Amino acid sequence: MSGADIYTAELKHQEDQLAIQYLPAVKAMAFRLKERLPSSVDYVDLSAIGTEELVKLARRYDEKQNDSFWGYAKTRVYGAMLDYLRSLDILSRSNRRLVKEINRAVEIYLVEHEQEPSDSELAEILEQDEHKIHEARIASDIYTVMPLHDQLNEGDSGATLDRIEREELVEVIKSVLMRYNEREQMIIQLYYFEELTLKEISEILGITESRISQIHKSVIRKIREAVGEDNG
Repeated sequence: MSGADIYTAELKHQEDQLAIQYLPAVKAMAFRLKERLPSSVDYVDLSAIGTEELVKLARRYDEKQNDSFWGYAKTRVYGAMLDYLRSLDILSRSNRRLVKEINRAVEIYLVEHEQEPSDSELAEILEQDEHKIHEARIASDIYTVMPLHDQLNEGDSGATLDRIEREELVEVIKSVLMRYNEREQMIIQLYYFEELTLKEISEILGITESRISQIHKSVIRKIREAVGEDNG
């Protein structure tokens, strides 16, 4: 083996060792994301996607440009997992409409009954097939782990959102959140920025997971409405 071959083999070994070193962190990230997703999404798939991205990043990592490999890799690995979720085509056009109808119906039902309706109850309320209701709710649950910008940049508001500046969007979000009380604002903070599960938030704030889900969906809807009203 030539000197160049030996050097290449040693470099590849170092890169693979780097990936192996941070593999537990990737598995923990996949597990944490899976906790916020419905059972139809497989932890193994998320972990495999994250691991594949980790290996790619390790093989092109330049410590001269980034002194912390995990600092460089963390957001990219997480982004790869989100890209995988996007690839599932979780919200078709018909599902988007149905999800909006479901969310509105759930909000009304929660006010009247203080609990979320079942799929069969929603099917009766909306006069829809129960299987379609079930699939749309799964899609909606997957979509809620996406960054706020993803959730806003789809459907009728997508083109509008493309036309406004990021700073303007931040101000719209702040304005909408100010309409909610401190506890409701805390829910958004804990879910999106601390990345806690609905169960964990429920334990911290002492309110039901259904109520947390309702507030979350209400905030997203009102932000989208505000973007459309102000820029339509």
